[in-house]
Amino acid sequence: MSTRTISRLTKGMPTQDGAGVSLSRIIGSPYMQRVDPFLMLDEFKSDDPNDYIAGFPSHPHRGFETVTYLIEGSVRHRDHMGSEGYLGPGSIQWMTAGRGIIHEEMPQQENGMLWGFQLWVNLPAKDKMTDPRYQDIPPDQVPETDFPAGLVRILAGELNGKTGPVSGVATEPRFFDIRWEETGSFETPLPLNHTGFVYAYKGDITIGDKAVRMGEVGILSAGEQVQLQAEGGSGALLVAGKPLNEPVVQYGPFVMNTVEEIEQAIQDFQAGRLTA
Repeated sequence: MSTRTISRLTKGMPTQDGAGVSLSRIIGSPYMQRVDPFLMLDEFKSDDPNDYIAGFPSHPHRGFETVTYLIEGSVRHRDHMGSEGYLGPGSIQWMTAGRGIIHEEMPQQENGMLWGFQLWVNLPAKDKMTDPRYQDIPPDQVPETDFPAGLVRILAGELNGKTGPVSGVATEPRFFDIRWEETGSFETPLPLNHTGFVYAYKGDITIGDKAVRMGEVGILSAGEQVQLQAEGGSGALLVAGKPLNEPVVQYGPFVMNTVEEIEQAIQDFQAGRLTA
């Protein structure tokens, strides 16, 4: 089997988003542009409430999916449809914006650590105007599996006969949170042509002859399997998805295939038709 290596490597870029939330933009920055089908990956991590307390007040999306995964802390979300949900440590929310959704994501704490990730995943042209939906998944519904040096939380995809709770996603994602309890290696097959990346969120991860340092993302070459080596106490996200190979036109929270579709999204939002 062909083994994947690191084809590109970069660190996150400090920035702010929402109403002033401090975060690191890992994918979707000048350092690392889109990696089809992934549009953006942010990590927010701080125990200073001034970095996160303002949250992400009401804002629109169209044409893609947002994935929020929490390590520590809590967030509440509400949307224009009246849906409301709570994300605590270990929770994941996979939101398909489709034709349009207006929502807010606000921290439910005034102090302590808030640590998590938001990943943006593109939708194929045929699904960009689909009905919006949420998959809100509490931590006890995320299966875990052991490997010789630790455990893996399976958020999407299959590993060791266990299947993650996220379903019905066009890009057929794999989303694994790998946690080393002792020094050792983790190995898994991946679909040959899926785009894949590894983000080291705790400690350093070695893939082949290259190290992915904490806070860095390594884009994987094509291949049928990947092997990650790390010391005990390390943690990494391994994410893979089927590339769409379609044109991408993005304007802020709208991601479509043409400029005309973006202009229509802006007009729909301004006229109150985005979610109609």
